[in-house]
Amino acid sequence: AGGCCGSDVKQYVYGGWAWAWWCITDTQRISLEIMTLQPRCEDVETAEGVALTVTGVAQVKIMTEKELLAVACEQFLGKNVQDVKNVVLQTLEGHLRSILGTLTVEQIYQDRDQFAKLVREVAAPDVGRMGIEILSFTIKDVYDKVDYLSSLGKTQTAAVRRDADIGVAEAERDAGIREAECKKEMLDVKFMADTKIADSRRAFELQKAAFSEEVNIKTAEAQLAYELQSAREQQKIRQEEIEIEVVQRKKQIDVEEKEIIRMEKELIATVKRPAEAEAYRIQQIAEGEKVKQVLLAQAEAEKIRKIGEAEAFVIEAIGMAEAERMKLKAEALQQYGDAAQLALVLDALPEIAAKVSAPLSKVDEIVILSGEGGSTTSEVNRLLAEIPASVRAITGVDLTKV
Repeated sequence: AGGCCGSDVKQYVYGGWAWAWWCITDTQRISLEIMTLQPRCEDVETAEGVALTVTGVAQVKIMTEKELLAVACEQFLGKNVQDVKNVVLQTLEGHLRSILGTLTVEQIYQDRDQFAKLVREVAAPDVGRMGIEILSFTIKDVYDKVDYLSSLGKTQTAAVRRDADIGVAEAERDAGIREAECKKEMLDVKFMADTKIADSRRAFELQKAAFSEEVNIKTAEAQLAYELQSAREQQKIRQEEIEIEVVQRKKQIDVEEKEIIRMEKELIATVKRPAEAEAYRIQQIAEGEKVKQVLLAQAEAEKIRKIGEAEAFVIEAIGMAEAERMKLKAEALQQYGDAAQLALVLDALPEIAAKVSAPLSKVDEIVILSGEGGSTTSEVNRLLAEIPASVRAITGVDLTKV
């Protein structure tokens, strides 16, 4: 720009050269090389709300047409290549993000070319107004963080495997049907052949059986006649043997009867008679022992009865004597009155004193504790003064009134 006479006309030179006035002409350069951009949109929600991360590859360059080149120079002249890339990259990412929000995951994943074409068509007018041309735009990578795409892949894989399995199964089924039909035809033919063979074999076996039956009948008749004659001869022989055995058995019985008689006589002489004598002796001894035991038992019972009667008589006599004694004592006490009761009490006092003092006989030393000014004599007098009260508590007799 600039030149002689202050001209403001701008001249654009593409791939060539031109004159420039030194100091008065402003000369600037802009690169026309192809720029590779990688627009990336992370976690952008699609039309179904699934967040995807999409990475694309775009090839762009500044267009060389004069009008568009002038626009590009107006926009980017004086900037380096990286600045140009940043502007175009942000534009592409904005269009990529907006288009992602209008498509489903299946549309993006299954038809990437159509998706890239749509992005290129939407972004081309905007970058074109900056003098930039989009040479190509492709989708490099599409993935998500929730395994939605992998699930689609698994579903597709499962569907393909299912179709393959169905195809294999149908092929095996058709092959099995054809094989079964062939086997059936083969079996039908084989069955007919086997039937004919079986019919021929049955006729042969029937004829053979008829011949064998006739032969067997004649053979059986001859065998039966032989066995009947043999049985008659065996019967005669056995009858004669039985007659001989009967005669021998009779003789053996006579001998055994005589032997039995002899053994009976011998047993009577050697066993029965001594045994009867011994049994008689034991019986007599047992009867004597039995009588002895009975007599002893009767004597013992009589002894016990006599002793019981004597003891009863003695007890009765003692009781009568004790009753008489108590009666006489009661009459005497009634006759003498209080004097007799007092005599009885006085007679019982030594025995009571002995019972009371029995525990004291085991004491080595007795210490009497009294108050100040006391003496042994006073303590003894006090103890003696308490005796009438004790006797009255025990016997009911008041010694102080005697």
